[in-house]
Amino acid sequence: MTSVAPTITVDHLSKWYGSVVAVNDVSFDIRPGITGLLGPNGAGKTTLLHMIAGLARPSEGDVRVMGQSVRGNYELYRRLGVMSEHEAVYNVFTGRQLVEFSAKMHGMQDVKGAADKAIHMVNLEAAQDRPLGTYSRGMRQRMRLAASVVHDPEVIVLDEPLNGTDPRQRIEFHELMHAMGRAGRTILISSHILEEVETLADTILLVVSGKLAAAGDYRAIREKLDERPFHIRVRCDQPRRLGSELLKLDAIDSVEVLDDHSLMVLSRNVAVLQSSVAALARDAGVRLQQVEPLDESLESVFSYVVQR
Repeated sequence: MTSVAPTITVDHLSKWYGSVVAVNDVSFDIRPGITGLLGPNGAGKTTLLHMIAGLARPSEGDVRVMGQSVRGNYELYRRLGVMSEHEAVYNVFTGRQLVEFSAKMHGMQDVKGAADKAIHMVNLEAAQDRPLGTYSRGMRQRMRLAASVVHDPEVIVLDEPLNGTDPRQRIEFHELMHAMGRAGRTILISSHILEEVETLADTILLVVSGKLAAAGDYRAIREKLDERPFHIRVRCDQPRRLGSELLKLDAIDSVEVLDDHSLMVLSRNVAVLQSSVAALARDAGVRLQQVEPLDESLESVFSYVVQR
């Protein structure tokens, strides 16, 4: 992907409100595909998205989308699809009216055809003529997504799009995003649902206290954090005996017997542990039940970076 020219370039971007610094000297590139923007509440994610979408003026730095400055570039806005975190729809609108209104605002010639396609994309044809006030939260999110992409934008910016969606709707959302990513769209998704982004995004950006804490594939990021050992839970029938044997390995930093009689093992070399633990258990007469790495998820990466 690094050989593909970036669609979005963020260059030393900062935004402050009086004495409050919301975004502090952030730089990164985003290429076609799906990128997840993660961070705790107040980290600056929404402010960053607003500047990328041209909705807020940077205090310093620059944002370029498809090679053009985005702020005040009305022709470029037609090539962007933006869905904010907070709902801004009239409940008396039907779902179809919302999507058609968005199509008109984006200058679509075939408003009906564009709305048909977008509503079909989110699988809401059966509810399209109902007022939005009768929708569930997840249904409103999906219809808002249809309104955000009705003009077939090349760049899509979504702030917490999975809020209120049920498991089936999330699966449908994943399928839709993957299809759009494969079609060459650039999709930037902000979400606090870490396990969803882990399976959805090609690349992640971690923002903490207005700064970019890490960027790239989450597994690659975790492997680079080698100053902290990996956590592995080991279950067996004789934890103290196996723990004593594990401490003889150079790859083991520490072993703790937990209240549920499992072992919490800290190791900087999981491969050595996994290749050795079965033989150690056999030789010690211990029945091994489970070896479970606990740091191979986006949740652990995110928590660690935030705590640093």
